[in-house]
Amino acid sequence: MEGMSPSLARASLLGLALGDAFGSQFFVPANRPHLSARTLPPAPWQWTDDTEMACSVHDVLTRRGAVDQDDLAHAFATRHDFDRGYGPATNRLLRLVREGGDWRELATGLFDGNGSWGNGAAMRVAPLGAWFAGDPARAAAEAASSAEVTHAHPEAVAGAVAVAVAAALDPSLPAGRFLDRIMEHVPPGLVRTGIAEARGLLTIADPLLAARMLGNGRRVTAHDTVPFTLWVAARERRDFAKAMWTTASAGGDVDTTCAIVGGVIAAAPDVALPAEWTARCEPLPDWAGVVR
Repeated sequence: MEGMSPSLARASLLGLALGDAFGSQFFVPANRPHLSARTLPPAPWQWTDDTEMACSVHDVLTRRGAVDQDDLAHAFATRHDFDRGYGPATNRLLRLVREGGDWRELATGLFDGNGSWGNGAAMRVAPLGAWFAGDPARAAAEAASSAEVTHAHPEAVAGAVAVAVAAALDPSLPAGRFLDRIMEHVPPGLVRTGIAEARGLLTIADPLLAARMLGNGRRVTAHDTVPFTLWVAARERRDFAKAMWTTASAGGDVDTTCAIVGGVIAAAPDVALPAEWTARCEPLPDWAGVVR
């Protein structure tokens, strides 16, 4: 698999799952004091649909070396666990694919034929970007293919492209250059505009203020989610724990924002996941083929 980085993809998947599981704890009211105190919530930390879908992306890449859309749609549908927190549109789409429906018709037919512009394609794609580390153009193309299986709207595709490129880039890039390089691969639109706004907010340290300007995923759209996560990733590329606390403190769709940031941060070869955190995290499914 010349030009591919399976080890970085595995690391990114583990970081994504850890971020997802960590962020999901703050939907539990009893755990909210831990956020303000920055103390770890009690174990176990369970991951959500973000991780389940990311595992399928990783599995397809491991078996094929690239995105096969039919294979990926089948993987999403057969491994779909309703209790992992999928959105209603994706729940229905995957059920219909499992019953023999055509994912192309189903994905493009969502929301009056516009397709979904949700953040679901972006939340699962960081390991794909890490797989194509050093080749952001390839990462962008493969990310677009992976997104179209469930999220056909151009903004959802753009969000997936942005996250994949972020995970594929040299982690030593300065924050501003990092976002500039991402924007080179993202088509004009709301996601790209949001990343440009994030570029202008890099001197701001307050995540609540940044999220007020960029969104925090509360609307569950790509353009309300991706720019903020890339703002965090640009500023905190070397410190997984700090990146997680920064992301979670902004509220919103915390499991997904932490999953995206975790997947991008962990794609850097010199970033280690905190052992105390990973010990609390639910293991990945055996079929993902990843040993913690």
